Amino acid sequence: MSVTPLRPAAAAPIHRRTTSSALLQKKLDRQPISAMTAYDYPSARLVDEAGIDIVLVGDSLGMVVLGYENTLPVTLDEMLHHTRAVARAVRHAFLVADMPYGSYHASARDAVRNGLRFIKEAGAQAVKIEGGSTRGKLVRRLTEAEVPVVGHIGLTPQSVHSMGGYRVQGKSLAAYERLSADAQALEEAGVIALVLEGIPRELAASITAHCSIPTIGIGAGPECDGQILVFHDLFNLTFSQPAKFSRQYADGAAFFASALKRYRDDVTARRFPNDAESYHLPREVLAALEAAQPRARKA
Repeated sequence: MSVTPLRPAAAAPIHRRTTSSALLQKKLDRQPISAMTAYDYPSARLVDEAGIDIVLVGDSLGMVVLGYENTLPVTLDEMLHHTRAVARAVRHAFLVADMPYGSYHASARDAVRNGLRFIKEAGAQAVKIEGGSTRGKLVRRLTEAEVPVVGHIGLTPQSVHSMGGYRVQGKSLAAYERLSADAQALEEAGVIALVLEGIPRELAASITAHCSIPTIGIGAGPECDGQILVFHDLFNLTFSQPAKFSRQYADGAAFFASALKRYRDDVTARRFPNDAESYHLPREVLAALEAAQPRARKA
């Protein structure tokens, strides 16, 4: 009797985790890098399953999730908490976490200890710090401690007070040259990628061309190696005027508001819940209750 050989079961799909090397290869191959912020498990799952290359747990969560006026009040514990939630959802993207204001400013020793917590406790693959040439030594210290670093220059929100507000940076010749030097210094110090925020397109294009590491732009024009937006800006969930560079892809605020009003109306009109959305006693329990009712009335 011949036996038909069994076919091997189909292999489960392999979710290859994006690495810093993969991001660098995308730059070399001139393949655009997509990046998006996420601050909790549901949004992180949506972003990751959409195939986005980089997920950033940004300290922008202070404004769009926690309701702060700016990013400065965000604490280290808050960032670790949200990074852990995002890490539970991410299977594909490269996960970066912002080090919040004050967590790397006092001393290199504190910065390394805090950076290690993002990798060891929260599941990040890299941390992001703001600042230019003055951060060179810190980048080296973090890198030596095996904490990969993403740099961030241009409009740096943690410097909002020293910058005099959220303003485009690098518009003068001196500022152009300073930011170009910042980019070179951070690359030499060992950053694996560089966020360019709120700078002229021409400057971003020049930095991108001269850097051997990927550049990720936000308000920096289309010549960057990649682009990042804030999740809540994408869906109109910030309750504020969007920045010039922020493109809205869907009106989440209107979608949620409409659903909430319909829910309120259904509850008020007693249309929710209906019988199909309710639980019921088993038939035998109902029968026993009905049989007991006449005896209860006699008593």
